[in-house]
Amino acid sequence: MKNLIGSERCMASPVGDPISELKSRRERARAGGGRKALEAIRATGRGTARDRIDLLLDPDSFIEVDTFVTHRTKDHNMFLHQTLGDGVVTGHGTIEGRRVYCFAQDFSVHGGSMGEMHAKKIAKLVEMAERSKTPLVCVWDGGGQRAHDGIDALAGTGELLDRLVQCSGRVPVISLVLGPVVGVSALAASLSDFTILGEEHGQLFLSSPLETPEVQRGEVDAAGLGGANLHASRSGIACLVADDEDDAFFLVQEILSYLPDHNDAEPPHVPTEDPIDRSNEELETLVPDNPNRPYNMVSVVEEVVDDGEFLELFPNYAENIIIGFARLDGRSIGVVGNQPNVLAGCLDIDASIKAARFIRLCDAFNIPLVTFEDVPGFLPGVVQEWGGIIRHGAKLLFAYAEATVPKLTLVTRKAYGGAYLAMSCKHLQSDYNVAWPTAELAVMGAEGAVNIIHRREINAVEDDQKEEVRQRLVEEYKAKFGDPYVAARNGWLDDVIEPTESRLRLCRALAILRSKREWSPPKKHGNIPL
Repeated sequence: MKNLIGSERCMASPVGDPISELKSRRERARAGGGRKALEAIRATGRGTARDRIDLLLDPDSFIEVDTFVTHRTKDHNMFLHQTLGDGVVTGHGTIEGRRVYCFAQDFSVHGGSMGEMHAKKIAKLVEMAERSKTPLVCVWDGGGQRAHDGIDALAGTGELLDRLVQCSGRVPVISLVLGPVVGVSALAASLSDFTILGEEHGQLFLSSPLETPEVQRGEVDAAGLGGANLHASRSGIACLVADDEDDAFFLVQEILSYLPDHNDAEPPHVPTEDPIDRSNEELETLVPDNPNRPYNMVSVVEEVVDDGEFLELFPNYAENIIIGFARLDGRSIGVVGNQPNVLAGCLDIDASIKAARFIRLCDAFNIPLVTFEDVPGFLPGVVQEWGGIIRHGAKLLFAYAEATVPKLTLVTRKAYGGAYLAMSCKHLQSDYNVAWPTAELAVMGAEGAVNIIHRREINAVEDDQKEEVRQRLVEEYKAKFGDPYVAARNGWLDDVIEPTESRLRLCRALAILRSKREWSPPKKHGNIPL
């Protein structure tokens, strides 16, 4: 009882000048878990919560809220260790002059663990961001839910999760994972529109490594279980990996430069000196004459967009499709493209999910979609069929069909079968579809189609003539079905264009489509095949 009374006296307001008292309390709040704890964090190469906010925001723009919040737990001697702020710094400021709300978990206070009041502080900030229609930046570095708070910690976390879900599609949410993040906190970070992990210290785990059998047996370490490179290449959670904390905050600035403040606003316009009529001479020779030879679709994108700048997201996950942000005539676009360098550009489960979520993100924030298409089909095989390629491929089709932003598609080479339909075709109400003369639009490749349609005719000739007959039939099939002018005659392509005029055509189409508004019958929401 003496200890409790003594600690209550320590927490009571000192008698004296109110201004001095305020300054004293603010200093205590800034101290976090104490000078030694803060220096220990810096010694590992990580920044403290306030260091990180200073790096993230414009100088002297941060306004802190809920500075004096403390936890309410009196068990486990926790009352003796009350810390102002309860392990998270919350507030708002500006990034390159744009308003943002932000928070940073303080690892020096109870290891950044999320107690009831810690979670409620963040939930309140998220709600403020939603009400003010302002982007939210989250800096995570904490060991999951605080065991000392018991079910109260889960209750507070539940409120936070609810607020984050309500924010989804209303304001951009970016999460930086710059330390170990465990449990439900990892779920909260993954609810963001963008999740960036620090390469050295960023880790995400739903179950603690200490409770994971493979870690206990020494088969894998913590980085192998939930490190940045793992989540960038295997799980598909990390859209980008930052070299260090400075790089992480730079990536936040770069992503925000393509996004509006909220779902009712237009994306920023960034003036460019790159003329819209710049000829794309390099594209004339980029696609190989041999339809089975690969090439790099990123090179096509960089040649077409403003100043060759393309911010690719998830570059190491589902590499057979590329997604990211760029600009045409200064206006933000979302890029989706098949990557012939990987799996010949086939769509598989991971590629379908990766592209579908990005399409829905762009649609939520009024960012036009430009699709660069070269797709021979969906990847065949038992693994894909058993894994649900039908359901996951339908996600991609659903996302394109549901999107109401301007949709532009450029077919560079192959557009076969169901994959052609899933990649923003005219039949899914794409607004502007063009193709290069090298494009083939068909149910399948000419060789495969001929082997099915004309198998009796081929088998009927002598062996030494089979190949000659097959090649003649292939050419006939291409002229009759695969030629882009066949699709153009039916209105399924708006035009067949020269590669050199790709940029000009896309810029002009985007300019006229800026005023696009699409009406659909009212409903609560569609039922995407999750």
